[in-house]
Amino acid sequence: MTAMPPRLRAALAIFALLALVPPLAHWIGQPFLIVIATRMVVFAIAALSLDLILGYGAMVSFGHAAYLGIGAYAVAVLSRAGVTDLTLHLLAAIGAAGIFALVTGAISLRTRGVYFIMITLAFGQMAYFFFVSFSALGGDDGTALAARSTVLGQDWLRSEPGLFYATLGLLVLIFAGLYRLTLSRFGRVLSGTRESALRMQAVGFRPFPYQLTAYVISGCLCAVAGVMLANQSAYVSPSYMSWHRSGELIVMLVLGGIGSLTGAIAGALATVALEEGLAKYSEHWRLGFGLILVLVALAAPGGIAGLIRRLKGAPA
Repeated sequence: MTAMPPRLRAALAIFALLALVPPLAHWIGQPFLIVIATRMVVFAIAALSLDLILGYGAMVSFGHAAYLGIGAYAVAVLSRAGVTDLTLHLLAAIGAAGIFALVTGAISLRTRGVYFIMITLAFGQMAYFFFVSFSALGGDDGTALAARSTVLGQDWLRSEPGLFYATLGLLVLIFAGLYRLTLSRFGRVLSGTRESALRMQAVGFRPFPYQLTAYVISGCLCAVAGVMLANQSAYVSPSYMSWHRSGELIVMLVLGGIGSLTGAIAGALATVALEEGLAKYSEHWRLGFGLILVLVALAAPGGIAGLIRRLKGAPA
């Protein structure tokens, strides 16, 4: 019987620990911890989506948060139209993000290096300023949601535990899908393109279709995170898609380990936990967070995932 890979065991352990948060939070009389945990899981989904193109495809996107905002605004727009079903919100978000990613990705992937970074940043900012000028939904101030999405006509997401477990379920499904995808032929070609696009062309693979497909999948999955973020905060704002948010997603990957799905989840959880923890002690918490990030970059270049591998004696 084949042994379970360490990274898969680590992911299952994380999921199991997360599932214990609501009962533990109620047991110790700190229900607000469920809200924080939900936010952690939402950004874990967003970090996973970015890791597909950055960690496996070497596509550094500085406009990835645009898909987070597209997902959130899909909830706001449909809710105002009287459509409250979560499935429809997810489908609308995935569809809108997929179209945006297909168009912008087809253009962006014709560039390389810093030019790719800048053009994704430009597209992200275009989306940001579009919603800033969208006065019907509050413009720069954003808009509040009247209620959370419904599931099969029921208000199962109204309670914090209900929303948390729904978000955790999506995280597990997305992780499983990406895990299988990265082990498939598609994933191997994408990883090979990261190492050398010229070499992949020499063996008969055109990198562009694989990169564009990964780019679209990544955008759609990030939009799923946007849907759940809108439900968690009951508020939608253009700030969700600012370039600062895209930078935060990259920081999560650096902290957790670029090119490691489990590391992406760990990095998102650690980043949100550090933000919440440091903010309690000082309004200048970003200074402390920056110092921690510098220390991680110097002491553990592979992030949390790389550090754990080295502690186990495995090659980073």
